[in-house]
Amino acid sequence: MADLQDIGISAAVNLLTALIFLIAFAIFRLQPINDRVYFPKWYLKGTRASPPHSKGVNKVVNLDFRMYLRFLNWMPEALRMPEPELIEHAGLDSVAYIRIYLLGLKIFIPIAVVAFAVLIPVNWTGKMLEGAHDLTFSNIDKLSISNIPWGSNRFWAHIGVAYFSTFWICYMLYREYKIIMTMRLQFIASSDRRPDQFTVLLRNVPPDPDESVSEHVEHFFYVNHPDHYLLHQVVYNANKLAKLVDKKKSLENYLTYYQNKYERKPSKKPTIKTGFCGLWGTREDAIDYYAKEIEKLSEQEAAERARVLSDPEAILPAAFVSFKNRWGAAVCAQTQQTRNPTVWLTEWAPEPSDVYWDNLAIPYVELKIRRLLMAIALFFLIFFYMVPITFVQSLANINGIEKVFPFLKHLVEKEVVTSFIQGYIPGIILKIFLLLIPMIIMFMSKIEGFTSFSSLERVAARKYHLFILVNVFLVSIIAGTALEQLKTFLHQPPSEIPKTVGASMPMKATFFITYIMVDGWAGVAGEVLRVVPLVMFHLKNTFLVKTEKDREQAMDPGFLDFSVYEPRIQLYFLLGVVYCAVTPILLPFIIVFFAFAYLVFRHQIINVYDRKYESAAAFWPDVHRRIIIGLVISQLLLLGLLNTKGARMSTPALIVLPVLTIWFYRVCKGRFESAFTRFPLQEAMMKDTLERATDPMLNIRTYLCDAYLHPIFKGGEVYVRPPSDEEEGAPLVATKRSQRSSKVTSLASSEASV
Repeated sequence: MADLQDIGISAAVNLLTALIFLIAFAIFRLQPINDRVYFPKWYLKGTRASPPHSKGVNKVVNLDFRMYLRFLNWMPEALRMPEPELIEHAGLDSVAYIRIYLLGLKIFIPIAVVAFAVLIPVNWTGKMLEGAHDLTFSNIDKLSISNIPWGSNRFWAHIGVAYFSTFWICYMLYREYKIIMTMRLQFIASSDRRPDQFTVLLRNVPPDPDESVSEHVEHFFYVNHPDHYLLHQVVYNANKLAKLVDKKKSLENYLTYYQNKYERKPSKKPTIKTGFCGLWGTREDAIDYYAKEIEKLSEQEAAERARVLSDPEAILPAAFVSFKNRWGAAVCAQTQQTRNPTVWLTEWAPEPSDVYWDNLAIPYVELKIRRLLMAIALFFLIFFYMVPITFVQSLANINGIEKVFPFLKHLVEKEVVTSFIQGYIPGIILKIFLLLIPMIIMFMSKIEGFTSFSSLERVAARKYHLFILVNVFLVSIIAGTALEQLKTFLHQPPSEIPKTVGASMPMKATFFITYIMVDGWAGVAGEVLRVVPLVMFHLKNTFLVKTEKDREQAMDPGFLDFSVYEPRIQLYFLLGVVYCAVTPILLPFIIVFFAFAYLVFRHQIINVYDRKYESAAAFWPDVHRRIIIGLVISQLLLLGLLNTKGARMSTPALIVLPVLTIWFYRVCKGRFESAFTRFPLQEAMMKDTLERATDPMLNIRTYLCDAYLHPIFKGGEVYVRPPSDEEEGAPLVATKRSQRSSKVTSLASSEASV
């Protein structure tokens, strides 16, 4: 169990690591050769074509030593750009994301001031642990609720802090929700014209024996949306073609690499082995081999492209349907199309760059089965990962290490080694164990069949948050408490075990402090250094780059990975609200994290990260809900903790808090959430009216005709039949069905499978 000395050593190690990262970043970013690594966003926007002040030797190394004296200038520069300009520069998603860190500061700084003023003196003078010879504790635990005697009236101070923190958090959440909603509506109202504003995604088109999918969709919308329907683009199952295209691009990169290698050394032609991974097989000329393979793939690609366009089986029962105005799209996306709610399903289309094309090929009937299977898989992932998490907790105390690794007994009993192990090793091992989890969860989310990157990230974030909540928080507390107090558990009656848990659970704050410093201090500093993109850029620049265009493609700006970053932030919110009334000494470490992360990620979205998509902060209801979940968990844990410590008078006082918190959540949900899930018809009509007034000559059909064409067909010959003016105004729609009116046909087809 870590004490003040262990925490001090851990803080020194992590601060030194963070300082090394920051100094390295400050030096590397000044070198012209690294300019595309640390400022790629400006190159992508076209406002930067070469490193500034780079001439002669300065093209590689910056020899202006005056700039090194101002190497920390990036910090005030990251705060200088005003928020409206930042929204225009990086998008509302990025700004809403970094406001989560700002929200953390607004919440926890006042709570920390109150908790330190009230609880630290109350806890320190409790004197309960000094007389407890059967408990394992450290001097830092004397600052926690564990030092309060059983049944003491001092617990009213902790109840008071719990009330203050609950009301303050709810006030800040309401205020921030209102701000983000206003920013979202203003962003939507002022944003440029986008294809997704006019388009819906149609799923589960019922089969028709007389018409193709495309004809059936056209017929249905001409009849049921005659005044607003414009055109549609059917969805092709082009996954095999996309794989061929990706494989061809990969081979072209290899060909470029060997061509560059040959140009640098013409006396020797490069060769490769054609077997598995180049480990065996016949040796051939590398350039000739890849040229032949690319030629073969080009033929396969052309054949597959022709098959997809000509085979009716390659057309899926789905389409992107576009309308003449935003109002028509909003009505269609937010209403039920037929009396059968399982067919003709419509939803807002993602913006074209947000579409995850691979999942559009999944039949709709498979989706429920896939999601059930992935829910089961997530349960087993969480369950089986309890084993390594428990192992990490065994390393959080010396007795556990000596039991697992008895040959290290003489080493770990040295004071410096003990402090380093208990203050640093558990946090770093836990971070290592969590490295693969986001990738596994994202893979599971893709299997579930979501059709946009934004929805994939939100669903993956939900799963990762659940994983962290169960394994990192609950299992760490339960397993850590059990391992640290195992000797006590074995030598006391069962009736005394709840008291032991109540006294020892707050002591796990020391483990979370070490994790915060590893992940939240050194980890965030590593984010700004960008070691992997730096190395990869220089490897590509050395071996693959021939032209300026190649150099641009070698840049890896990255993006804000919401599915990974946001659940991690939620862990800090959870730790803060749980321990603010229990072990408030943890709060300064969380505040340092939020302040440092806000600074770093603001710099990154200004200079580095590119926009993968723009959802106009559609994820904020998830952020709000997860903070509320953490708040309710903290209230229930405090209620249970005080009951184990004999403060049963606290039950009526504390049971009110979760009830009020859930009521507050429902109020916010009813007040704000609709702005994040629906597009008001009033806003749609206002934008349509304004657009007609400012751009009366706009040809919306030309703007939308290929917006939702699969990327591999862009520039190809995929024909979208434009409806004639006569058809648009006709009361009946032409159909291949003999002697049946289009209107009757449409009703019959829409009611199929009822």
